Amino acid sequence: MAKPLLLIVEDDAAFARTLQRSFERRNYEVIHASGPGELPDLLSVRTPDYAVVDLKLAQSSGLTCVEALHAHDPQTVIIVLTGYASIATAVQAIKLGATSYLAKPANSDDIERAFGMTLGDADVPISARSTSIKTIEWERINEMLAETGFNVSETARRLGMHRRTLARKLEKRPIV
Repeated sequence: MAKPLLLIVEDDAAFARTLQRSFERRNYEVIHASGPGELPDLLSVRTPDYAVVDLKLAQSSGLTCVEALHAHDPQTVIIVLTGYASIATAVQAIKLGATSYLAKPANSDDIERAFGMTLGDADVPISARSTSIKTIEWERINEMLAETGFNVSETARRLGMHRRTLARKLEKRPIV
C-alpha cells in the first residue's frame, strides 16, 4: 500500500524539517516547497494527497499556493497554517480551496486531525465572544495586507496611517 503524499509549503526551513520528520514517522511520504515558485515543478511530477501551507511565505501569500493546489487537484486536502488567524484570511483560504485553517502553534496531531475533517460540523457550539478593539484593528490590518499582497507601504496608505506606524505594529505582532 502506497504512503499518502504530503506537501509542506513553508519558508521556515527548521519548522518544515520538524514537520517533515514528524509526518514521516506517521508513515507519510513528505515533499517540501519553500514558496509558490517551486509549486509548478513539483506539481508537474506529483499530486499530493495532503498539503500544509503556511499563510505568510517570505514576501508572498500562501493563499496563492492554496489556489494553485486546488486548481491542480480539487481532491487535495489543504490545511492553512498561520501564526495569527484572522477572519478575513480564513474566509479567503476556504474560498480558494483550503479544507481547514489552523492557528499556530499547531502540532502534527492537530494537523492530522484536520486532514480527517473535510466536512463542516453544523453542531459546533455557537458562543458569544466579545472582540477587543486591538483584535478588530489587527484583523483589519491583516485583511488589508492580504488585499495588497502583503505590501506594507500600500497597506499603510489604504489604512490612512504612516508606514512606520504600521511597521511598528507588525513588529509587535508579526504575521507568520
